[in-house]
Amino acid sequence: MFPIRDHNPSSTPPVVTYSLIAANIAIFLYQLTFYGNDAGLSRFYWEFALVPARVMTEGYYQSFLTHMFLHGGFFHLAGNMLFLWIFGDNLEDQLGRIRYLGFYLLSGLGAGLAQFLFEPYSNVPMVGASGAIAGVMGGYLLLFPKARVDILFIFIIFFKVFPIPAYIMLGIWFVFQVVNGVGSFGADGGVAYWAHAGGFVIGAALMYPSWKKKGAATYWSRTLGSPPHPEARYEFRRTSIPRVPRRRR
Repeated sequence: MFPIRDHNPSSTPPVVTYSLIAANIAIFLYQLTFYGNDAGLSRFYWEFALVPARVMTEGYYQSFLTHMFLHGGFFHLAGNMLFLWIFGDNLEDQLGRIRYLGFYLLSGLGAGLAQFLFEPYSNVPMVGASGAIAGVMGGYLLLFPKARVDILFIFIIFFKVFPIPAYIMLGIWFVFQVVNGVGSFGADGGVAYWAHAGGFVIGAALMYPSWKKKGAATYWSRTLGSPPHPEARYEFRRTSIPRVPRRRR
């Protein structure tokens, strides 16, 4: 079960969101040049990924920034960019481009710090934009808790798209990160759950002043938790491809 789009259109082109997506894709394409060269790829990750033990011993603080532009594989990249595409444009719309970029980077830095604090001596490299994107999701939840998000549900061969309020989807996602973070205690299981949870909380905290300026609970009462503009509507159109009837024997 994962989101594919929301019903919350932005009023301006999300230039920063698209630029961040392009930057992540470009860096991943550069990473591909190291595949087949395990030693080179290991050096690349060691140089730019967030390795808590290296921060402790060498003070390699720039990795708190660089790690959020690296990814461990195609599906890692695709999943992160999908979430950024769905939720990022609306925060960019609300904050403006410069403030939104700062918001994104601070969320990523905070997410990396959260993972570091839970496992300061880990030698596992942490990569991915998911901590910063979790911050975007936390900010989105504060502003648009009842915005509708289309979820693709897949169960073996059955699949269906249906809309649910953002607070349900994002709330379940956050609880999942915390539960798995407690269960696996960090990145040793391959996923930096505490970075996700930390980024989400930091994003909500960074968005709090803007939410309060809008009226806080009064803003929710005025908008009923939904976006303060008409929602996007999607509908399936009948295909123009002619239908070929089955031939009877």
